[in-house]
Amino acid sequence: MERKGLIQKLPREQVKQGAALLGLLGLTVLAIAGPTGLLVWSEKATALEQREAQIAVLTKQRDELKNRVTLLDPNNADPDMVGEELRRNLNVVHPDEVVLELPETEK
Repeated sequence: MERKGLIQKLPREQVKQGAALLGLLGLTVLAIAGPTGLLVWSEKATALEQREAQIAVLTKQRDELKNRVTLLDPNNADPDMVGEELRRNLNVVHPDEVVLELPETEK
């Protein structure tokens, strides 16, 4: 009689162990190929490096623009910068001046 009870419990234990094994396999698959898994991790690291490089370029441009704004401050303007802006925007040139336009280089 004990043997019958043991045999009846055996399939239940196998089902429990099978469910636990499937759960572990599912977690393993998610850890490797899920939305925050190891495969996506390297892609995100590459994207982060690209964004940091882009931020560095934009920060440099912002600093250059901030410097130009400071030089064109109405209360304390730099005469050379004001003259440069006048010539560029209003085409104001003295009769005895020669204007040489240089091509703009990308920084």
